[in-house]
Amino acid sequence: MGILQDDVVLVRPSEKDDEPTVITVNCPDKTGLGCDLCRIILFFGLNIVRGDVTTDGKWCYIVFWVTGNSSTRWGLLKQRLMEVCPSCSSASMLSYFRPEPQSSKPPDMFLLKFCCHDRRGLLHDVTWVLCELELLIEKVKVSTTPDGKVMDLFFIIDTRELMHTAKRQRDTCEHLKHVLGDAVISCEIEMIDTEVMLCSQASSLPPEIVEESCSLELNEKSPSRSLASKDVSVTLDNSLSPSHTLVQIVCQDHKGLIYDIMRTLKDYNIQISYGRFNKKQKKICEIDLFIMQADGKKILDQSKQNALSTRLQIELIRPLRVAVLSRGPDTELLVANPTELSGKGRPLVFYDITLALKLLDIGIFLAEIRRHLIGDREWEVYRVMLDEGAGSSVPRSKIEEGVRKMLMGWA
Repeated sequence: MGILQDDVVLVRPSEKDDEPTVITVNCPDKTGLGCDLCRIILFFGLNIVRGDVTTDGKWCYIVFWVTGNSSTRWGLLKQRLMEVCPSCSSASMLSYFRPEPQSSKPPDMFLLKFCCHDRRGLLHDVTWVLCELELLIEKVKVSTTPDGKVMDLFFIIDTRELMHTAKRQRDTCEHLKHVLGDAVISCEIEMIDTEVMLCSQASSLPPEIVEESCSLELNEKSPSRSLASKDVSVTLDNSLSPSHTLVQIVCQDHKGLIYDIMRTLKDYNIQISYGRFNKKQKKICEIDLFIMQADGKKILDQSKQNALSTRLQIELIRPLRVAVLSRGPDTELLVANPTELSGKGRPLVFYDITLALKLLDIGIFLAEIRRHLIGDREWEVYRVMLDEGAGSSVPRSKIEEGVRKMLMGWA
């Protein structure tokens, strides 16, 4: 195609504050590429306000208009986007619906043990530092001692793949100490067995959690009409194209909207041949997608149409589940979101949770992230025990509303 490697991803930053930055991707196609690109854009704290996707199954051309983060490191974003694009040299070998390559070994996982003096907003500040260093938080356990000290255990994956080096470990601890100052008591990093950690967390969610919070589970076997919402409309039409099914979506905008659509289609192994999405006034988004199945045919089976339509409605109505529960005298915040079939979780969830609680001036006494099975799907479940000290005057309904708005980008 004559495309230089540096031209696979082009980023044109906006010249004015009220204008979006334009990201162009021109590379060989693969199943789930749109999902992978949107996930990285979401990880960098950006919002897609408009997009165009065109592909013939072998080569794709994608344009995203994004807004939202004035401190974005555009050069680093371009590098991360290029890393998920197939190599241009392999274009001649590609065929329709090229499967996503399966990694032979999981990424290295490390345990960050962090002890410091407690204060309001501390956990969010630590989370912010880890995000800045491009460290993915796979699991966390936080506990507070009676004498005001905090022991944080972060199970992390380094996207730069450098954490095995003494320099990267030293830089990470020094960055934390620089941001947190005299509050730091100790900081240690060590490699752990990834498979053991992942196996230990793949358990079923305790029944009482599901019973106490219906918001953490939706019955996907219900007919589509039972999920009707004035904010979400999903329509499938086979009459407008001889070879594609048209999916038309109208819904309210939220953080990660396009990612939620793309990951759903990726999980169903569906190819987008052409797509266009745009944000209208009053934060209403309109999305048109011409799609095909893995066999290169449109979706004619009514049961498959209903299944896809229902799943898209579920993911757009409630991409995350939020509940605030009573645990005797204590208060527990639960947030759950489904993972991709590839095992990847939604970016920045813990960051948004801790930011919302910091803004509400609510302390965190205990926190953990675990993977659970709810039905036949794997979920990331964030369990946060709230400090009932100075934050006890905040109504639980306001806590749930504040966290939900932050996660959805409505704060």
